[in-house]
Amino acid sequence: MLRSHGRVEAVSDVWQSHAVGSNGPDFLNACTLFLSRWQPDELKEQVLRPIESKLGRVRTAEKNAPRTVDLDVLLCDGVPLNIELWAYAFVIVPLADLIPEFIHPVSGVALVSAAEQVQGRTWIVRREDVLIS
Repeated sequence: MLRSHGRVEAVSDVWQSHAVGSNGPDFLNACTLFLSRWQPDELKEQVLRPIESKLGRVRTAEKNAPRTVDLDVLLCDGVPLNIELWAYAFVIVPLADLIPEFIHPVSGVALVSAAEQVQGRTWIVRREDVLIS
């Protein structure tokens, strides 16, 4: 679905982690290097939310409720966004698959190092049986 709105340059491996903020089922996480003409707010409203809706996402008052899909914008033109998410393994680890030398906006270390650190503290496993294309 993203390909109809821009160019998918790369997709990370899929990683499984425990739900954050709720007692829901584990989540599968991946990152995509996506090039488009959209600015972050436009991308979210015009592209990502409609895709989430088509894939069955129902938004509730509980922001951490279990959901079928959650699409976030983490970087735009090299500028980190949604900094609060950058503390979590489910963001750092798959993002490090794509841009390992990018400097983490909070810790100041390369993502590959940040991913190694967080993997030592948090349960997150690569799911080689799950493919994204």
